[in-house]
Parts: sequence; structure tokens; C-alpha cells
Amino acid sequence: MLRARSLAPEIMDDAAQDFAAFSSALRDLERINRMSLAYRPTLRWLDALARRTGVRRMSVLDVGAGGGDMLARVADWGARRGVALELAALDRSPHAAVHARARHPGLPVRWITADLFDLDPAERFDAAICALFAHHLEDELLVRFLRWMEARARLGWLVSDLHRHPIPWATVWAGVRLLRMDPMVVHDSTVSIARGFSRADWEGLVARAGVRAELRWAFPFRWTLSGAPLPDAGRP
Repeated sequence: MLRARSLAPEIMDDAAQDFAAFSSALRDLERINRMSLAYRPTLRWLDALARRTGVRRMSVLDVGAGGGDMLARVADWGARRGVALELAALDRSPHAAVHARARHPGLPVRWITADLFDLDPAERFDAAICALFAHHLEDELLVRFLRWMEARARLGWLVSDLHRHPIPWATVWAGVRLLRMDPMVVHDSTVSIARGFSRADWEGLVARAGVRAELRWAFPFRWTLSGAPLPDAGRP
């Protein structure tokens, strides 16, 4: 069942979902992110980027930002690390920004509601991060997306996403039901894993995109793909 990436749709990607349903799902997704250590790979990568570059100011774009919980952790990281941050969140759903502003009041984030490929080509950031969003894209768009990330980031970029495997699939299937999570999350959680990636998937996508990137395993059952922009990176 999990030999190849699934093409099954996720309910959350349906633009017809109303705000109440979308917001309820985002609350439970934040619970899952906390329990599954979803923030750790991104924060560790930002720490390494800050050490490598020595920057004291950094602009960060979160692609597929959802409910803003990742950027809330990034803001805390910047405060602890002494790095002044300019945070931007990109999500095509208008519900995401409304939910995030209510859930994280006072969080200094510029929200951009748009499809990522419609973003102004002049918009660039020191760092571009993407956590648990890439699996929503099919392979052809992922190839384009990796080039997009390379073109948008001045210092570096990171994609963190799910490893497709029966163990996390079964664990999540049982967990979301035991915790009585939102019906959208119950459906989408295992679909997300089925749409996730193997090492071979990522290696093939990187080769097709022609980007320079490092693939690493992240506990538990995740992959991170990170890179720095090539000198001629400018293709969307």
C-alpha cells in the first residue's frame, strides 16, 4: 500500500472547507506537531544556519504556514538565540491567517495569502522553511517547488516532511482515534503519511530539480532536505 506515493486528496486542501472546520483541524494539527517533535528539525537547522553565517538579523519565510505554530517556535528561538527576525508566513488559505492571529496574538508575522507560485518574484528571504507541507504537492510541482525554494532563499532553505512507512501510518491511525481528534485530521493524517516520501523519492526529485541539497533522516520518521542557493539561482 505504501510502496509509492499516494495521490489520494486531503480534505484540508479543499477550498470549500469553512473557517470553523479548518480552524478545528489546525488546533489538532498543532497538538500532533508538539507530540511528534515536528518543530525540532527546523529549529536545529536554523541554529546551524545562524552559527554558519554569523548573522544577527534574519528574514524567514514559512511556506505552507498553516496555523502559525512553527513561526511561534521560530520567534521563541530567535529571542533565545539573540537573532532579530523578520517573519513571513505564506499559505493559500485565507482561514490560516485568521486562525493564526487568534491563536498567536502579538506574533510579529507578515501573512501572505497566495499560492506559492504566484508570489511576487522580487520577494526573497534569508531563509525559507517548509515543514509538513511538501507532501501536499505532486511530483511535478515538487520539482518546481525545490527550484522555487532555492531561488527564494539568500542563505539557505529547508524542507521537512514525512517518511512513508507502515509504522508511523499505523501509529497515527490509532493515535488520532484514541485522542478523538477532529474528523478532518483523522482522515488527513494517514493520507499525509501515504503521500510522504522515501529516500529514493527525495533523491529522484532532487536530481530532476537540479538543486544542490543535503538529505537527512530526522527522528521520528521524517526527512529533511536542506540547501543553499546556487550563484545563478533565479528560476521560479
